[in-house]
Amino acid sequence: MTLTKLNTEQLVKKCRNGDQSAQMEIYNRYYKAMYNTAYRIIKNTAEAEDIMQEAFLTAFTKLPMLEDDKMFGSWLKRIVVNSSITVSRKLNIQGEVPLETIEYTLMDTEGIVQEDIINIKAKNILSTLKQLKNSYSTVLSLHLIEGYDYEEICTIMNISYPNCRTLISRAKESLRKKLQVA
Repeated sequence: MTLTKLNTEQLVKKCRNGDQSAQMEIYNRYYKAMYNTAYRIIKNTAEAEDIMQEAFLTAFTKLPMLEDDKMFGSWLKRIVVNSSITVSRKLNIQGEVPLETIEYTLMDTEGIVQEDIINIKAKNILSTLKQLKNSYSTVLSLHLIEGYDYEEICTIMNISYPNCRTLISRAKESLRKKLQVA
């Protein structure tokens, strides 16, 4: 049976035995999602790639610590989120600001279909999300995009439950205001 036909749990078992082709198959299945997760928090392509690569190395090295092979995907995502937040905090402490190049394109509005309008709105929301304070963009990414609930966000960001609720509420309001201006 080829590796592509195996489920993640079977691949993880092979990885525990040092099967490098199983590791590569897991990498191929998860790398895009893990990169996107890191990028939404870090907002820097190179840093997000580094975090993603390091997360896979960490996961494969610490695989014996994983108790349930079915939980590999969420365990890997947790590694990526925690690493991203750590790097984000380090960058903020050092006062570094990621440089982003924003390109504007003019479009012929007569040729726009409904799907294009939805894509434009989604891109507008994501680009506006990047303009928020780091704590706001991180908490909204974790909650709205990654699907973490308040308790999980409290644990990840090491904040209290009331603080988490307030932070999410303020972040949503800030995003709403920026979207109304745009």
